[in-house]
Amino acid sequence: MKNQVCSKCGEGTYSLGSGIKFDEWDELPAGFSNVATFMDTVVGPSDSRPDGCNNSSWVPRGNYIESNRDDCTVSLIYAVHLKKSGYVFFEYQYVDNNIFFEFFIQNDQCQEMDTTADKWVKLTDNGEWGSHSVMLKSGTNILYWRTTGILMGSKAVKPVLVKNITIEGVAYTSECFPCKPGTFSNKPGSFICQVCPRNTYSEKGAKECIKCEEESQFSEEGSSECMERPPCTTKDYFQIHTPCDEEGKTQIMYKWIEPKICREDVTDAIRLPPSGEKKDCPPCNPGFYNNGSSSCHPCPPGTFSDGTKECRPCPAGMEPALGFEYKWWNVLPGNMKTSCFNVGNSKCDGMNGWEVAGDHIQSGAGGSDNDYLILNLHIPGFKPPTSMTGAMGSELGRITFVFETLCSADCVLYFMVDINRKSTNVVESWGGTKEKQAYTHIIFKNATFTFTWAFQRTNQGQDNRRFINDMVKIYSITATNAVDGVASSCRACALGSEQSGSSCVPCPPGHYIEKETNQCKECPPDTYLSIHQVYGKEACIPCGPGSRSTQDHSVCYSDCFFHHEKENQSLHYDFSNLSSVGSLMNGPSFTSKGTKYFHFFNISLCGHEGKKMALCTNNITDFTVKEMVAGSDDYTNLVGAYVCQSTIIPSESKGFRAALSSQSIILADTFLGVTVETTLQNINIKEDMFPLPPSQIPDVHFFYKSSTTTTSCVNGRSTAVKMRCNPTKPGAGMISVPSKCPAGTCDGCTFYFLWESAEACPLCTEHDFHEIEGACKRGFQETLYVWNEPKWCIKGISLPEKKLSTCETVDFWLKVGAGVGAFTAVLLVALTCYFWKKNRKLEYKYSKLVMTTNSKECELPAADSCAIMEGEDNEEEVVYSNKQSLLGKLKSLATKEKEDHFESVQLKSSRSPNI
Repeated sequence: MKNQVCSKCGEGTYSLGSGIKFDEWDELPAGFSNVATFMDTVVGPSDSRPDGCNNSSWVPRGNYIESNRDDCTVSLIYAVHLKKSGYVFFEYQYVDNNIFFEFFIQNDQCQEMDTTADKWVKLTDNGEWGSHSVMLKSGTNILYWRTTGILMGSKAVKPVLVKNITIEGVAYTSECFPCKPGTFSNKPGSFICQVCPRNTYSEKGAKECIKCEEESQFSEEGSSECMERPPCTTKDYFQIHTPCDEEGKTQIMYKWIEPKICREDVTDAIRLPPSGEKKDCPPCNPGFYNNGSSSCHPCPPGTFSDGTKECRPCPAGMEPALGFEYKWWNVLPGNMKTSCFNVGNSKCDGMNGWEVAGDHIQSGAGGSDNDYLILNLHIPGFKPPTSMTGAMGSELGRITFVFETLCSADCVLYFMVDINRKSTNVVESWGGTKEKQAYTHIIFKNATFTFTWAFQRTNQGQDNRRFINDMVKIYSITATNAVDGVASSCRACALGSEQSGSSCVPCPPGHYIEKETNQCKECPPDTYLSIHQVYGKEACIPCGPGSRSTQDHSVCYSDCFFHHEKENQSLHYDFSNLSSVGSLMNGPSFTSKGTKYFHFFNISLCGHEGKKMALCTNNITDFTVKEMVAGSDDYTNLVGAYVCQSTIIPSESKGFRAALSSQSIILADTFLGVTVETTLQNINIKEDMFPLPPSQIPDVHFFYKSSTTTTSCVNGRSTAVKMRCNPTKPGAGMISVPSKCPAGTCDGCTFYFLWESAEACPLCTEHDFHEIEGACKRGFQETLYVWNEPKWCIKGISLPEKKLSTCETVDFWLKVGAGVGAFTAVLLVALTCYFWKKNRKLEYKYSKLVMTTNSKECELPAADSCAIMEGEDNEEEVVYSNKQSLLGKLKSLATKEKEDHFESVQLKSSRSPNI
């Protein structure tokens, strides 16, 4: 400062010139601070208040600093004043998307700088360090490394690691920085310190490294002290199998774990077991053969072998079933490699992370317990068999492995997949001891794949080997339909025409191989072709109820139309207006520290020729959906399905600019069927799961499943959507979940939804309306048609137009009826009177006859003379006083009750008056 000139730094120190560097993290360097916040404006339940965030912070770990592992928001802050424009550079490891990691810069007014518009830091692959740099403006710059964990019932997240923070732009450096312990600088003017080699050490500001005592002490690279060598134990060596010799024998060899840190010349130390024991070599793996040499070779194209016999060509009408099946582990296969990696040091660089052991391959010792022991399998692509080349949208292959873990600490086995060498993503993980089991991952696209198994005995920052006996064993790895695979067997294929000989030909989409002729034949309607075999008609699997197959018979789907017979009534449903994706935002829920989040569901109910239209995304890097769709084939943060779920953290919950979507999973990618029954393929909708329907219209149920299995859902996930007719909810209606299972599932494997809408009502028929007849006016009558109330139908047939028909008025018919009635009454009365009067006359004559018979003064006339003597003239006649009309007779009848019962007649007789 006195001379205003730049001078070289002395030995044991270094300088970046106009910059500063932080590479020592035994403690938090001066100028850095930790701030733990919880910016949820809507406080959760009282039992989930973020009281524990006071203990959350970034933790120094020696060579790097580690972020918090909980769901608090913690910022690592450093303020620097630059005399000129510069930059900040740091290395980091960020592998878990359950943590949001952002780096941004503020000025002295607490305003974010324009240079940090893209503040989200990209994910890195497991075990790899990424780098991030941002330009800095002159003046005060406040640097923020901020992490926020998202824990929603999942296991603890993997923290973010940061090291080697370099800031360039300081006008001058007024002092040189001493080399940190474990490093040295032996030349003046150094801008970096060198690392001390193994079995040496150095203190702070060292000019050179000091050797440890060779017999009794040791040290790793970059050590600040030497440690005493412990007595050797069984944890310090391992065994391997040598390659097979010409006699078919393999030797068991024992080796010390390098670097060797134990002593054999002290009490209680063990010796290395003798090597060289010979054992029979295991057979070659299927698809390989031994040609009399000491190694196995892949079978030539078109041939197959089970590993114990010579390679043979496939018979006519058959083709090799290509793939890999590794079940014997004498040597590591050619397309596999193993390595060891530690995020904090380079102790195990160059070591083998896994060792072959005859009938299995197991994790090795590594350098320390927190090493990642890595096993890779590279496959350049997948393709279906020749006869299935035409199938689209279905499984291309699968990888299956059988494994077990033996652990006494918090070990974890990760299974990861890399597609086209872009990014490695964790597909599944297993923690702790696991019994021997199999896991299958299905491949749906033809791409270059690298499958990785990474085993870590503990994730705690330990540089020793306390848990060296914790290990994972993989017994077999099988990959089907691999592009460069070998064959252990043959399978039937379709033959071409006679001109093309007996060579196999691909079948068109949706065709199977007929057993009798080995020719391609199309599957029957409403069946789909099996993804596992195409030989025989049984390869065509019938679609589920209410579904149909695509034109290429690749999948089954619902065309949104459904028919059901109920009580001699035919119900037709049309769900076309619900075929667009339906959504449900369910929640809110709160984590243990109060983070508010929602479950967001997308449902693609039917239609679209079976295409999976429901999309769920992870936008932790602020990508838009449109940007992700552009590269959706390789972008693993975008999932398409019939039903999918995302976890949404609202913008106000963590102080972010926009809502965040993460943990997107596929709930359903296969359509099973649609029916009014509540059970289909072991999916059962219990009666008390949803409220009873308000009408007698039956609910319609759509059933789906997911082909991907997990450790908790060994049969994959499944979904049931109950469609309910509700005229009060027009349009898309409303989707809900059971009250008993607010997350949509009670076991995490089967999801249930109730979708209420007027569009879920059956189509209207003639049974859904009735007619009303109007009054007859002026010779015309109207007939109206109205819907039955309440109306439980939609669309279908329309109401008929009102009908107008001719009719007769009521007054006319009333008169006609009255007239006919009166005439009939008069006629009946007249007839009654007539026959009654006639009957009285007969009674009178009969009475006279009886009186004459009883008289003693005369003789009775003959019975048939009616009182006329024989020979007498019929001079007596009954003469009416007047001949009356019908009206007169009626009057006489009316007054006859007042008179005598005998008629007045005039008798004319020739007899004497005495008679």
